[in-house]
Amino acid sequence: MTQVLSASELQDESNIYKEELTSSISAHVRSILGLMNENPEREGLQKTPERVAKAMQFLLKGYNEDPEEILRAATFHEPYRQMIVVKDIEIYSLCEHHMLPFFGKAHIGYIPRDHITGLSKLPRVVDAYARRLQVQERLTTQIKDCIQKTLNPLGVAVVIEAQHMCMQMRGVQKQHSFTTTSDFTGAFANNIATREEFFNIIGRNMH
Repeated sequence: MTQVLSASELQDESNIYKEELTSSISAHVRSILGLMNENPEREGLQKTPERVAKAMQFLLKGYNEDPEEILRAATFHEPYRQMIVVKDIEIYSLCEHHMLPFFGKAHIGYIPRDHITGLSKLPRVVDAYARRLQVQERLTTQIKDCIQKTLNPLGVAVVIEAQHMCMQMRGVQKQHSFTTTSDFTGAFANNIATREEFFNIIGRNMH
């Protein structure tokens, strides 16, 4: 069962780190350092296993968050039927294939049917899914599905633009490549003019 942390608990990093888990991960990191012909006992690396263990718990803390509950906690009845857009939401995630970072921005739009949510909740939903082992395509769809299911709006639009370190640091080593993914429901999927308005607001050309 997922342990859902409150907003105040999430802001307090001490609630993220579990002593037993930190100890277990640290032991594995120490073994990896040895396998890579490093000395985990030298001065610069003595505390590295614990730092890595805590970093992993922070970077993957989204597994302990419920994105739908985040939205439900601040959902309000409001007869507003125009587009709401939150753009340039920073994203930091780990690629599940190499556990290397990918980072960029998310742009979210939705058209309410009967309910709106607090504007800060949309970035929190992004973080809750991004702070997991991910692929950008799945991340895009999960954000869209969560908003559609929880708020039942007339439509949802999600666009993510990101750089992937697994392409820049290794493999093809293309330093300036961006990956763009998008997903739409309702009015955004079915109406070109609505979708074009969204792209204009976020400053992107749909052609």
